Amino acid sequence: MPPISELTRIEPVHLDRLDRQGIFTTGLLLERSETASRRQTLADQTAADTTDVLMWRDEALMLNLASFGPGEHQLMIQAGIEGLHDILELDLDAFRARVARAAAELEVDPPTDLTLEGWWDQARTLEDE
Repeated sequence: MPPISELTRIEPVHLDRLDRQGIFTTGLLLERSETASRRQTLADQTAADTTDVLMWRDEALMLNLASFGPGEHQLMIQAGIEGLHDILELDLDAFRARVARAAAELEVDPPTDLTLEGWWDQARTLEDE
């Protein structure tokens, strides 16, 4: 599980507060924010808003896709895809096109079609998370 420090939409003060709550990986964040009541508790414990917690959760879900690492995260940021919700808003062809455009801008090889389709399918499976 990636460390929560890889989340780009979380302020340092909240990272510190999450760490004090024993949440240092995205997996632990996802576990502790699984339900609406847990999200509210976590928001209260970190002096954040539940909207913030949902944003962190959205990005954490994306970071936990199979074969997804820091390079892929940078690629998604370049593509304007900040979390799972952004993937869900795109059809597969649009998702491929945005990632390919971002890869060209970063001058890196894009993920394979199989990898992209896998991420897109996983996003749909995790949609209700």
